[in-house]
Amino acid sequence: MSEPTPAQIADELKSKRPIVLSARPALAEPAAAPDADEEWPLPGGTAWVYYGKGHKQLVKPFITADGFNSGPSKLGELWEYLEGGAYRFISRLRERGYDVIIVGFDERSASILDNSRVAREAIMRAIAQRTGDAPLKVGGFSMGGLVTRHALAKMESEQIDHQTDLYFSYDSPHRGAWIPIALQAFAHYIRDLDSRFSDQINSPAAQQLLWRHIPEWDSTPEQSQQRTAFLQEMERIGEWPMRPRKIAVANGVGTGAGNGINPSDLAVEGKGLSVSGTKLYTQASGSKELVAKLRVVTLKTNEVRTSELPAIDGAPGGTLEGFGILADGLNELDPWLGFKTDVPIRSHCFVPAVSAVDIRDVATDQDLYAPIDDMSPGDSRLDDFKLASQNEGHTLVTEELCSWIIERLG
Repeated sequence: MSEPTPAQIADELKSKRPIVLSARPALAEPAAAPDADEEWPLPGGTAWVYYGKGHKQLVKPFITADGFNSGPSKLGELWEYLEGGAYRFISRLRERGYDVIIVGFDERSASILDNSRVAREAIMRAIAQRTGDAPLKVGGFSMGGLVTRHALAKMESEQIDHQTDLYFSYDSPHRGAWIPIALQAFAHYIRDLDSRFSDQINSPAAQQLLWRHIPEWDSTPEQSQQRTAFLQEMERIGEWPMRPRKIAVANGVGTGAGNGINPSDLAVEGKGLSVSGTKLYTQASGSKELVAKLRVVTLKTNEVRTSELPAIDGAPGGTLEGFGILADGLNELDPWLGFKTDVPIRSHCFVPAVSAVDIRDVATDQDLYAPIDDMSPGDSRLDDFKLASQNEGHTLVTEELCSWIIERLG
């Protein structure tokens, strides 16, 4: 049998589910969510409303926004994530009389500023339809926490009453998120075969979220111009909403203990003929550190090196199975194509704990691994926050974190 051609490889890649990064597992057929009591078509998105216990209309709105991914929000996936685990977050809220409004987006990788308008529309409709005067609770998971933070702050800057007394974020990257440069480089390296992974990394939302970004496999990691513009917009509107009480939870620990991932360790290794020679390494601090050897189909192997970046893959915080998602996607291809891949390390830090609770920047090992428990809570612009007892999956729904939020709803 002859070796596969680039065209055959491209066809196979495009016939499979895209290799894209997500905290939630890709579900071919998402579980069916129960019918919503109301469904609100919004410009750029949809909101699904589930009344609280004993309600036949909107009384105590609790608005939560979806996070980063590619493509439109899917209610089935959201429901499974929030309700399908050991702790049923939506059920607990509804039992306490809260009407849960889940805000989804037509494109989750669109600009945070675009999706902020969707959240704003949901807030305004909740105010218009609410019976009584119970204040709103507004926030979101991951990027959803930034979307709603911007929406509320912008409404205040325009002197619009959002009638919200509590803002919450769930492992949201207030000071930036992290995708290993090795993964970003690989995504761009296979762009000619299948652009979907690269498209996600270069999407507006990804560039706004990521602390360091590369648009091409051989680019120098730096702050994207889109992130710079986003940060300038946040500064223009005052950074944070001032009227509501602001709380946050993080899926990372406050002790400063890392997740056990060491710098410069081999995370992904190509074994099949088409990727033999490809090696992705965890991020190390230092000068001209090797983070990737890239070889896909062609004979030549290219190296990717970085300088002056921290050892962030092992930092305390919410983790993402980025290396694992890539390897799983390659191993789903027809074995004849030669993409068999080993993955000694599946996960990496995605949202550092110091970012999720807005207490330190993420540029140095000293700040990334600093014990938050020993810091003054006043160093954060949040009013209160809770860190997990272990480093765990990004936005993992746990009783520890969700019950803490519920206790503070008033």
